[in-house]
Amino acid sequence: MAQADAYPAKPIRVIVPFAAGGPADVIAREMAQSLGKDLGQSLVVENMGGGAGVPALNTVARAPADGHTLLFAASGNVVIQPLLAKNRVDVLTQLAPVGMVTTSPHVLVVSSKLPVRTVKELTDYAKAHPGAMNFASAGVGGLAHLGTELFKRAAGIDARHVPYKGTSQAMTDLASGEVQAMFSSLPSMKGMIDKGTIRVVGVTGPSPSPAYKDIPLIGKEGVPGFEYTTWYALYAPAGTPAAVIARLGKALSGLAADKAFDDRLQAQGVDLHVTSAKELGERTRKESAGWDKVIRESGIELN
Repeated sequence: MAQADAYPAKPIRVIVPFAAGGPADVIAREMAQSLGKDLGQSLVVENMGGGAGVPALNTVARAPADGHTLLFAASGNVVIQPLLAKNRVDVLTQLAPVGMVTTSPHVLVVSSKLPVRTVKELTDYAKAHPGAMNFASAGVGGLAHLGTELFKRAAGIDARHVPYKGTSQAMTDLASGEVQAMFSSLPSMKGMIDKGTIRVVGVTGPSPSPAYKDIPLIGKEGVPGFEYTTWYALYAPAGTPAAVIARLGKALSGLAADKAFDDRLQAQGVDLHVTSAKELGERTRKESAGWDKVIRESGIELN
């Protein structure tokens, strides 16, 4: 194992559990450039999509615990998918938190064919038509699906979940009125919002976001207490020396002062939100427990 005071001794692999070209990949590469300058070594992004992020997580968990292999994962990869595995996994026994990098809420969008323009109008409509509303998502067990189940319980409505094999067809059916509502990221929906085929009624974040400042908070607009976000964070293999985690954390903290990096994230509807390793560990535990409750109450299982 490399000595912590000599870290990093070689280029660092950053495993991303998504295909190239997507939001995670873009953010990872932007981050890698900035961190590489601080650390004095290249950060090489390696895409490992598929398997709900499990292959990527396992690759990092089994790597030498010397800080030269890292995981840049979305929150769903670490606080949801391990709970849906046949043998449930406690991620923090396999991975060491390094720090959160970004956070972003989802938006709640509805078909323009639905006669609602606010969250309250949506919940009122759903209560007036129990069981008649459909919420789409990109698949069973994803963050948007669990967000839908959380919303249904918080709002006290009866609505059906319709899973798709990706966002594209779900958006098409949302625009046509085949399904009525959906949670997703704002950038993926922007084209149809601009065309007027779907409309935004609220955002899932706990507080106003610079990237979503003109969209009302769902938790303040008719569904008190409702909130969730998606985020990206860095993890290392469990057992990585504390001094190495601290060095990586110091490099991450430099991102907070990188206005150009922040501006590029804002353009993608993402907020720069760097945290310590301790904060990331606490958030990982808290959200895992919260989503576990939603999964159990909803009876969600992967086929």
